[in-house]
Amino acid sequence: MLSGLFFIIQTILSTQLPFSYFFFIYFLALFRLAIMDYNTCFHLLLALFIPCSVLCLAITVRNLNSDQFALLEFKDRIAGPQNVMANNWTASTSVCNWIGVSCGILHKRVIALNLTSMNLRGTIPPHLGNLSFLLSLDLSSNHFYGHLPKELGHLHRLRILQLSYNRLNGEIPSWLGNLQRVRRLEMKNNNFTGTIPETLVNMSNLEILNLGFNQLSGQIPSSIFNSTTLEGIELFNNKLEGNLPPITNAPKLEFLFLWGNKLSGTFPTLSPMLPCLRNAFEKNSGFRKSIEWRNLTNLLLLQLGYNKLSGLIRASIGGMRNLQGLFLSSNKLGGPISESLCGLERLYKMYLGLNKLHGPIPSCLGNITSLGYLYLNSNRLSSAIPSNLWNLKDILEIDLSSNHLHNSHAIDVGNLRSLLKLNLSRNLLTGDVLCTFGGLQTLVSLDLSNNILHGHIPESFDGLISLEFLDLCNNNLSGVIPKSLEKLLYLKYFNVSFNRLEGEIPSKGCFSNFSSTSFMRNYALCGPPRLLVPPCKNDIHKNSQMIILHAFRYGLPTIGIVIVLLVLTIMYRRCRRRSTTLPIKDDLLSLKTPRRISYAVLSRATNGFEESNMLGSGSFGCVYKGRLSDGMEVAIKVFNLQTEGAFRSFDIECDAMRNIVHRNIVKVITCCSSVDFKALVLDYMSNGNLEKWLHSENCFLDIIQRVDIMIDVAVAIEHLHNGHPTPIIHCDIKPSNILLDEDMVAHVGDFGVAKLLGEGEVMKQTMTLATTGYMAPGEFFFYFCMIIFLICILYFCFMCMWIYI
Repeated sequence: MLSGLFFIIQTILSTQLPFSYFFFIYFLALFRLAIMDYNTCFHLLLALFIPCSVLCLAITVRNLNSDQFALLEFKDRIAGPQNVMANNWTASTSVCNWIGVSCGILHKRVIALNLTSMNLRGTIPPHLGNLSFLLSLDLSSNHFYGHLPKELGHLHRLRILQLSYNRLNGEIPSWLGNLQRVRRLEMKNNNFTGTIPETLVNMSNLEILNLGFNQLSGQIPSSIFNSTTLEGIELFNNKLEGNLPPITNAPKLEFLFLWGNKLSGTFPTLSPMLPCLRNAFEKNSGFRKSIEWRNLTNLLLLQLGYNKLSGLIRASIGGMRNLQGLFLSSNKLGGPISESLCGLERLYKMYLGLNKLHGPIPSCLGNITSLGYLYLNSNRLSSAIPSNLWNLKDILEIDLSSNHLHNSHAIDVGNLRSLLKLNLSRNLLTGDVLCTFGGLQTLVSLDLSNNILHGHIPESFDGLISLEFLDLCNNNLSGVIPKSLEKLLYLKYFNVSFNRLEGEIPSKGCFSNFSSTSFMRNYALCGPPRLLVPPCKNDIHKNSQMIILHAFRYGLPTIGIVIVLLVLTIMYRRCRRRSTTLPIKDDLLSLKTPRRISYAVLSRATNGFEESNMLGSGSFGCVYKGRLSDGMEVAIKVFNLQTEGAFRSFDIECDAMRNIVHRNIVKVITCCSSVDFKALVLDYMSNGNLEKWLHSENCFLDIIQRVDIMIDVAVAIEHLHNGHPTPIIHCDIKPSNILLDEDMVAHVGDFGVAKLLGEGEVMKQTMTLATTGYMAPGEFFFYFCMIIFLICILYFCFMCMWIYI
């Protein structure tokens, strides 16, 4: 029997018949087999189990393949920066293991596709409509663009559709109404245009509707507000206009955000049965009528700021017993502040600023112990600030600025231990009211500017350890600025301009960052010049004494140590060189035959003396960089024979340098001399001259390199004076004549004005021979040593005085 059943199953599966035919043929054969053998119950049950299992497996594989095909088509239409999907979504792996894909436990079909924030780019393909078991589709925070494909309307099982933060455009399609099981429809921050379709009312299970930050226009369909399942409606920042329909049949509505549109007319009628409504009608240009609300006892948040509301704040608003936020700022509301607001026992935020309210501040506001934010700024409020307002121990921010308030007694804010911001600027406050502020350790911003306060800035202000903003300008404060304020580590803004303060401005801590604008028009203040105030007299005397004291205490020992180190280094290097370098005799040098070179060779080496190869120019000619035929780089000094003294300078350099070979003197390789052309071929120094390294922004010498260069020059001069039978006086030692090779070893060059002294000859010279202001190093060193000697004697005297005292 079983073999017969297996044969039937194999035969049917090998055909292309639908599975319904398979069931009919199979059970017909099973019935005939059961009639033939009544004792085969076990075989009958087994026979029933086998085809069902095979059938379920076949259906699952077939449907899973269709899901895989749809997702592969989706992958081909989009691009990602890291190719995550290209590497992970492959046919060789199970679709249930792909990134962002979730499958059902029983049927193994794709039920969720979550690709949020993957930086994907492209259009949404229609193949996603084939994911017939899909419950959640989240493509938010990507770069999808284009229209929504109508095939998405086939996803009848869909519960969540999240397409926010993309660049989708076109009109919101009407077929969205076919998705009757959708609970969350969020498509904010896109570029949708047109009107809101009426068909959205067919989404009978819709709980959240978010279409904010688009370009939608027209009126809001009245049918939307008649949904018994809606909990939240967000249509903010669009171009919606017209009147709002009544909201009377939305028992579950919790938040309604319509700010940033062009809604007008009267406010909608709200049902008193709304459970926990939070609404926001801010930044709509057309609402003008005064507030006339019913007793919405369940209302939590009322936002009507930045409209053109006028009239009075009705007493009926006090019936909203659960109200936690009241935002009516930036309107044209007038009249007094209704005392019915004091009945809002759960109120946490009250924003009534930027209106035309007048009269006193109700003293009963101090009884709303839950109040955390109180903004009554920029109105026409008058009379005294009620004293019990300072009993709100848990309040965080108070802004009563730009009114006509005064104080009949001291402002005692010592109990406001949680206060972060207090702004009482631009009022008529008088007296010495600052003494109670020192204990507010949580206070971040304090603005008391533009009042009539007098008295001193108390030392206790150093207790405002969290303070970042302090403005006391335009008052009548006197006395000094306490140095204790230097302890305020977080203070970033400080202004005491236009007062009568005096004395020294603190200079340490946060005060090192303040500018002159913080202290203007306080004529008795003194301090550093950068603050544009006179210097303090005692500071001038103290500073001069400290400068002299520091100069002797730190300057003289430093100079002495540097001189000793230089002398020791010179002595060490001279001894080392004399012990390691063999003397070179003049007769051996004279035997060395110089390399012969012609004008043509020099012309080829410099590309015809191109200007691009010029290294520099001097009084008697120019220096070019050249490369000889053997690859050797040289410096070619070409004399300008048109210049007076050029012939003499060439002869002097030849006489002075023909027999000199020294590590710190530029080596002359050869020369080229004819009637109309004279040049010296020298070693090329790749690092240029010392002047470039001292005065160029792109070059830098550390202290070791500077000392080495000074030693090299000193050794070279010593060799010229004493290391040669014929003493040579260079007469023009300056940074531009000190050349540096690739190892930063200094070489003395340019002997055009040098003097050669014969045996026993002494040269006396009073006229400058070369560079203006030049003085022979020996003469300068003599005077320098005399000055250092006198300084050392003075320092020794001071040291004796210190020891004696």
